[in-house]
Amino acid sequence: MKQNPEEKGRFSDRGEGLGTVTKKMVMVRARQIAVINGRTEKEVMQSDIAEARRELGGEDEMDPTPTRGDVVPEDKRWDPLPGSEGRSAPKIPASDEQSFAEKLYDEGVADAEHDQEIEATREDIRREKRT
Repeated sequence: MKQNPEEKGRFSDRGEGLGTVTKKMVMVRARQIAVINGRTEKEVMQSDIAEARRELGGEDEMDPTPTRGDVVPEDKRWDPLPGSEGRSAPKIPASDEQSFAEKLYDEGVADAEHDQEIEATREDIRREKRT
């Protein structure tokens, strides 16, 4: 099922509407990623910038890496009734309000995890400087 291109990407960042992703927003997120990966904010790598673009653009959520189970055809995974081919049921997507609320919730959880990672890394750096 195809998704509406307007529904791609993040809607909010720490409870505020995100709007259009700018270069400045990407660089701020890339600096945070550099700190999480054990570098200073001045040591931003291209991979940090690419990851920041993916996070803010929502590409990570839209194109998940397929698992081994996804690669194997479904008819080879398990055959509950040998000889029965069956038929597929119609796919009915969730209502827009429900899926939007779920997406906002997931974004909030991801933001909280991100903030905790940054603060933990900064605290580790402070402890190392004291000793």
